[in-house]
Amino acid sequence: MPEIIEPFRIKSVEPIRFTTREQREQILRDAHYNPFLIDAEDVLIDLLTDSGTSAMSAAQWGAIMVGDESYAGSRSFKHFQAKVQEIFGFKHVIPTHQGRAAEKILMSITAGPGKLIPNNNHFDTTRANIEYTGAEARDLVIPEGRDPDSMHPFKGNIDLEALREVLQGHATVPFGMITVTNNTGGGQPVSMQNIREVSELLHEFGKPFIIDACRFAENAWFIKQREPGYEDKTAKQIAQEMFSYADGATMSLKKDGFGNIGGFLALNDDAMAEQARNLLILTEGFPTYGG
Repeated sequence: MPEIIEPFRIKSVEPIRFTTREQREQILRDAHYNPFLIDAEDVLIDLLTDSGTSAMSAAQWGAIMVGDESYAGSRSFKHFQAKVQEIFGFKHVIPTHQGRAAEKILMSITAGPGKLIPNNNHFDTTRANIEYTGAEARDLVIPEGRDPDSMHPFKGNIDLEALREVLQGHATVPFGMITVTNNTGGGQPVSMQNIREVSELLHEFGKPFIIDACRFAENAWFIKQREPGYEDKTAKQIAQEMFSYADGATMSLKKDGFGNIGGFLALNDDAMAEQARNLLILTEGFPTYGG
């Protein structure tokens, strides 16, 4: 039987200011119609971003109060690491303050001039971090992903033929990516079959496979709803299979992590993880302390 109410209780409220149409028109003019220049107190319904917009649970706030902020050997890091590995399965967990910090570290140790990194559609910060190093961020989403009228169930899929052409014609691909869900493409999901086939193709050419896991839980739910053979699996089981095909992931925990802040870079390669930890200390903090 479907639920008729949300299975949680809201325990905190924050007042918001109502404005008139005339005030909103003036606010827009004053901001030159750029939402980034509007003061937050002038916004009634904020659709600028999906990051850090979720209310945190009583358990999350309670965990903050008893958290171990030790710079090294923190028990809170061990708990965090165990939970990430339970879902994602990667050997190394490197905490950051948000997803773009994980991208910055990854691109700093892998990308550079003359290199190319393929994806379905790169998120804006991912693209910026790639291009900042001098590398090219190449989008290879299927044609249906560019068609707003298409009813394809997985419009976030990568075009496998296009990916093969890139891998055959460009020797300096340090790794391949896929973003789940495909945020820049309107939050469109990627099928498990496509994730599996992208993994096989990248590994055929000896390239690591990294997942941008910004909204992995929604992607898992779309797979459950739309892909044959997954209707009886839990979202967690589906997510675990998704990441079993990858060699690492970047993650913003301000979305499906339901956190106000946070993220991580997860990897299986020992040498790459060591490079990442060294850079982490310079930019974020000691590995067991994080961002």
